[in-house]
Amino acid sequence: MLDRWLSVLQKNRLIAVIRCNNLELGRKQAHAMAKAGVKLIEVTGNSYQPLELISTLRDELPSCYIGAGTILSHDFLTNAIASGIQFCFTPHFDPDLLALAHYHNIPMIPGALSPTEIITAFNYGAKTVKVFPIQSVGGVTYLKNILAPLPHIPLIPTGGVNITNAVDYIKAGAIAIGLASDLFPTDLIMEDNWQEITNRARQLSENLRKL
Repeated sequence: MLDRWLSVLQKNRLIAVIRCNNLELGRKQAHAMAKAGVKLIEVTGNSYQPLELISTLRDELPSCYIGAGTILSHDFLTNAIASGIQFCFTPHFDPDLLALAHYHNIPMIPGALSPTEIITAFNYGAKTVKVFPIQSVGGVTYLKNILAPLPHIPLIPTGGVNITNAVDYIKAGAIAIGLASDLFPTDLIMEDNWQEITNRARQLSENLRKL
C-alpha cells in the first residue's frame, strides 16, 4: 500500500472521515459513501468502538480502503493494524508511530501545520502530510502559501474543508482532502435520508476527480 498510496489519492481525491457515537450510524455513513463511489473511508479513533467498526467495514466494503484516524498511541495503532486498517492519520507527528505503520506497509499521514512541522514529517518518510486544522490559519490561501516553497510535498488539508470549498483546495494543489461532518448533515441523518447523503457525496467526488 505504501508504494501505491500517492496514486490511490490522485485517483480518488476525497477521504470521508467518520466520527460516530454508535456502530450502526458508522456503518450507515460508510455504506452511503461506498454507494457514492468514495473509496477512502477513515474511522476516527474517538468514535464508538472504532476497531470493531473498522473490522466490520473491511468485511462489508471490500472495494474500499478503510483507515483509522486520531491515532495518539502505540497501543491503539497496534490494535488498529490488527483490525485491518489500510491507511491511518494522526493529528500530530510522532516518528515512532510513523515507523510502526510503515513497518507494516501502511501509509501514515501525520498532522502538521507550520512549514517546519510539515518538512520534518516529510523528511522522516511520510508519503503525505495532513495540514490540520487548515481553516484556522487561512484555509486555501495558507495552502497556496505553503506549497509555493514546498511543491514537492503532497499535502492533505483537513479541519474546515467542506463541500463548498473542497474543489478550491484541490485546485490550489492539495493531493486530496478530508471531509467529516459536512458529508453527513445532521438534518439529513435525522430524516434518515441516506440517499441524499449519497447523492451529495457522489457529486462532490465526481467534481474532484475531474480536476
